[in-house]
Amino acid sequence: MRRYSQRQSLSTLSEINITPLLDLAFVLLIIFMITTPLLENSVSLVIPSSGAANAPVNPAQVQTISIDRQETIRFNNELVDTQTLVARLTELKRANPDVAVVIRPDRELPVQRLIALMDALQRAQITKVGIATKAETK
Repeated sequence: MRRYSQRQSLSTLSEINITPLLDLAFVLLIIFMITTPLLENSVSLVIPSSGAANAPVNPAQVQTISIDRQETIRFNNELVDTQTLVARLTELKRANPDVAVVIRPDRELPVQRLIALMDALQRAQITKVGIATKAETK
């Protein structure tokens, strides 16, 4: 008789009640559905678009300003200070109103220093400004 009772206990153990597992899955699904929108901190923006192509820039009109971590400024690979830079840029703007400037900042440069350099460009009334970057490799 013992063997018969053991066979019955084995047959009852082979049935797994999945109702608690489904309840748990649905509770987790509801928790994730509620918390996911709260985690997104994005702002809904509609970015303007234009059908016009960018005007071509003559490479001869592009000037380069490099600034490294020690805040050393080089204008077309020539060492200058901020006042000299503003004077030269003002001369270039007077001579050629379509002058364009590319800033090449160091990665470790403080943002405030980059803003100060862009303020110097604004004082010289140069509006065509770009910042050189390097594509990230993944």
